[in-house]
Amino acid sequence: MTSRFDEIIDRVGTHSSKWDKMETIYGVSPQDGLAMWVADMDFRPPTCVQTALQDVLNHGVYGYFGDDRDYTAAIQWWMQTRHGWSIQPEWIFSTHGLVNGTALCLDAFSKPGDGVVLFTPVYHAFARTIKASGRTVVECPLVLEDGTYRMDFDAYDTQMTGSETMVILCSPHNPGGRVWTREELQGVADFCKRHDLILVSDEIHHDLVMPGNHHTPMTLVDDSILDRLVMMTATTKTFNIAGTHIGNVIVPDEALRARFAKTMMGMGISPNSFGIFAATAAYSPEGAAWVDELVLYLDENRKILDAGLNAIPGVQSMAMQSTYLAWVDFAGTGMEQAEFARRVEKDAKIAVNHGGTFGTGGESYLRFNFATPRARIIEAVERMQKAFGDLQ
Repeated sequence: MTSRFDEIIDRVGTHSSKWDKMETIYGVSPQDGLAMWVADMDFRPPTCVQTALQDVLNHGVYGYFGDDRDYTAAIQWWMQTRHGWSIQPEWIFSTHGLVNGTALCLDAFSKPGDGVVLFTPVYHAFARTIKASGRTVVECPLVLEDGTYRMDFDAYDTQMTGSETMVILCSPHNPGGRVWTREELQGVADFCKRHDLILVSDEIHHDLVMPGNHHTPMTLVDDSILDRLVMMTATTKTFNIAGTHIGNVIVPDEALRARFAKTMMGMGISPNSFGIFAATAAYSPEGAAWVDELVLYLDENRKILDAGLNAIPGVQSMAMQSTYLAWVDFAGTGMEQAEFARRVEKDAKIAVNHGGTFGTGGESYLRFNFATPRARIIEAVERMQKAFGDLQ
């Protein structure tokens, strides 16, 4: 049965970071290569989003956006319906995506020189933004156990020096694909209370959870941390509209909201109207049905990619519970990073993210984006098995 997601859409020459920069960065030509690095999807968003943007174009006047009641109501509906989380409209701030949201949190809730805790390996933009803001990255390495990641809070407690003021949590986890259990999230909450840390929970992948798994919003874990909790969510990953640069920073606590609002005002941040129109349309019953279909498609892609990669001796794809990003370990091949990356990029002609950029623990990994038509996943498996054929 053909799916809407099977359509091959040529993105080359469209100013796509994922396709038009792969040759410059990885030496993989988009003419005969596969782009499996940047975390956006090769799918069109749901029709409701396309229609909303077309309506804006048809109107033809692109002035300042006003009256965000429909937008905030759509966010409230989505969080309650999809995640069982009741929020108030005054809690919501709109940022230019969640990397921007992270930067604003750093400015609002920490000062230069402060330590900011990351559970590594983790999304590389966190460390980049922390360093650029003059803060210090404090890596708390995740423990690999039975092929999956867990947290070791006893070890993390010994690392704290008192200079740390913030934790940035990736939930679900990128790149490991973990959906943290409620007990693990409670461990994070307790850790933050013990060390008096602001907790910024980036939950951008919360809608992309594989069947059989359940994501718990951090705000539902422990009421006693609401005075130190900042939630970050977005439509951008879920609906493949990252180029609209729209994100939600949701702050339940009034005192924290005042600090964040002051930072927003001081930097002159105001929302992109196209992003708001797209997000409002996406957070709807039609958008929800599209996401349900998408997740099933991604899950099948995951199974095909995992089976193909795990058939290569010494290669192991971590069992993914969420996201569309496979975290693949090449340690068992005995190869140095330069060698296994060369085989992937030069022989298989696939552009992927290098694991070392995600921090401590990522050195033997590559990250593969499987949010692309299934024919490309099958082709990627064939290319990989050929590139590592001497190991068979």
